[in-house]
Amino acid sequence: MKKIQMVDLQSQYAKIQEQVDSKISEVLKSAAYINGPEVHSFQKNLETYLDVKHVIPCANGTDALQIAMMGLGLAPGDEVITADFTFAATVEVIALLHLTPVLVDVEKDSFNINIEALKKAITPKTKAIVPVHLFGQCANMDAVLEVAKEHNLFVIEDTAQAIGASYTFKDGTTKKAGTIGNVGTTSFFPSKNLGCYGDGGAIFTNDDDLAHTIRGIVNHGMYKRYYHDVVGVNSRLDSVQAAVLNVKLPLLDAYCEARQKAAAYYSNAFAGNENIITPAKSNFTTHVFHQYTLQILNGKRNELHQHLLDNGIPNAIYYPVPLHSQKAYTDKRYNEDDFKVTNKLIDTVISLPMHTELDEEQLNFITSTILNFINK
Repeated sequence: MKKIQMVDLQSQYAKIQEQVDSKISEVLKSAAYINGPEVHSFQKNLETYLDVKHVIPCANGTDALQIAMMGLGLAPGDEVITADFTFAATVEVIALLHLTPVLVDVEKDSFNINIEALKKAITPKTKAIVPVHLFGQCANMDAVLEVAKEHNLFVIEDTAQAIGASYTFKDGTTKKAGTIGNVGTTSFFPSKNLGCYGDGGAIFTNDDDLAHTIRGIVNHGMYKRYYHDVVGVNSRLDSVQAAVLNVKLPLLDAYCEARQKAAAYYSNAFAGNENIITPAKSNFTTHVFHQYTLQILNGKRNELHQHLLDNGIPNAIYYPVPLHSQKAYTDKRYNEDDFKVTNKLIDTVISLPMHTELDEEQLNFITSTILNFINK
């Protein structure tokens, strides 16, 4: 059996090596490393794929979130609500901009932002909501948009884990994750469903004025060289990474399907086990399984984590400490009773290997190892 990896980028690369090497070679020969033709081509290709008017590439997913907030003109002291159960980048940029992060609990099934908790957290200082499409499926955007409209709030989608997912609205129309709110952001970190071979990110919007502002921000606030119209940063996707992404973008749907197939194998194997909750899929979204995350109910999650490692099966706990308990983001306003789901998840979740190259032999070994441990 081939060695099991949490993410097998080597095997994935082997299948596209010729195209990737050729594209990178073209960049090297052109020496157009910053804002070269590959970057502009990728921008247009991603706009077409997402059916969105504007894609603004940038250096990474964290920058994408920060720049989106800068582009919306959020001011120090403005409150931004987001989910407690996610990676720190989402709240990190809120704090960096001297905005006020407000963390709320998540749904027990989807792990996405809890709408009732969101509603309760709104104050006169609230200016934006950041729904995180966690682990590969969209948050309840119909409900988020209704709340945002009622209170005149911006919606910034964190799509770092869900690019390629589709959302179906109550009226039956569909949109890609990241194109639903005022602005969407994503990361092209290598392990993402659409990953480059370094760091990269992008911002999406259908708002012409916002797109114009953001294009200035990513390039030192310049629209004309040496003329700085807005306060900006240096955050650009380089041409080598764009070249890799141009090869991989046409394969994104197939990559997502491979992940879905592996997820189905896992879920079928664990079906009916009283000690295991498999990932639930909301009926309004596709799930592209950036992560496949179980909940272990018999109190032996940590033992299972080590047992898998002992058997050569990588796994991870996303996330071991909720954001409201992190030293950097503690706030006396938080009450533990407001985070009941998150506080349970940190003790029960475990994420299994999930990538495009998993084969049946590996999946069988992983699932049988887990079931043998859980059932003993």
